[in-house]
Amino acid sequence: MAPPPSASLPLSQRLLHLAQTLQFAWFVGHLTLLFCTLRYGLSYITFHAYSRWARFSYRTAFVAAAATYGIVVFKAYRARARSPNRQQGGALALAGDENVQYLAMALVWLFSRQLPLALLPFTIYSIFHVATYTRTNLIPTIQPPPSASATGASPSSRPAPKAASPLADQIGHFVKGNYDTSMMLVASLELCLWFRVLFSAIIFTKGSWILLAIYTVFVRARYSQSSFVQNAILQGGARVDALVAGQGTPPAARQGWETVKHLARRATDATDITRYIGGQGAGGKKVQ
Repeated sequence: MAPPPSASLPLSQRLLHLAQTLQFAWFVGHLTLLFCTLRYGLSYITFHAYSRWARFSYRTAFVAAAATYGIVVFKAYRARARSPNRQQGGALALAGDENVQYLAMALVWLFSRQLPLALLPFTIYSIFHVATYTRTNLIPTIQPPPSASATGASPSSRPAPKAASPLADQIGHFVKGNYDTSMMLVASLELCLWFRVLFSAIIFTKGSWILLAIYTVFVRARYSQSSFVQNAILQGGARVDALVAGQGTPPAARQGWETVKHLARRATDATDITRYIGGQGAGGKKVQ
């Protein structure tokens, strides 16, 4: 992320310099997604989820999501193209980029029928991205930290830490304190969304089987790269294990659950793409 403009410039020029960066467009995209999600949420809880404004807010949110992840993908591609020792990646390497995956899913949801649950993972990511950009770029631009000369430090002395804004400190504590919990929530929501899409496929909603196939590929890729998704699946499986272990559970249900787990393991092993894209496991780079 680019540093904020020089504190020596007037406020208007600092804001103008900030607004001309591609990173600011990324920030505006995430902010637009949050506003549109809030507007759609108000329509949803008042039972007007298919009104004209609700539909507009829902689609615009995914347009903003696609724009933000598209910016990240473009910047990564431009950086690789400018690198003197760049390595050319194939289609599988491109598919293994988490930001490409979320860009693809934003476009899929944009042109699919409305599923309110699909907005929530993107919304949680946007909350953290907006908060981080506000702390590291927006606040230092509006209220630059004092320079060494302003604080009376001698040139030969060791530089003191920059005096951060109290608001920036609060934002930093919020991000640090809630990141892991929120990423687990995102993983759980993505898995719940898979079951929601599966239900639509079972009742033969139009286009649901194609959507299920696409989203299953996405969830499988997330499982390969995200320890949060892996933990969410393990926790969910443990809950079902405890449920079917009860004395009142019919033997057929237990056998059926064991069959489901066996088939899931085989499908996981058969679709492990990490062996084809360099073996990048869980805990890779952060989604932006």
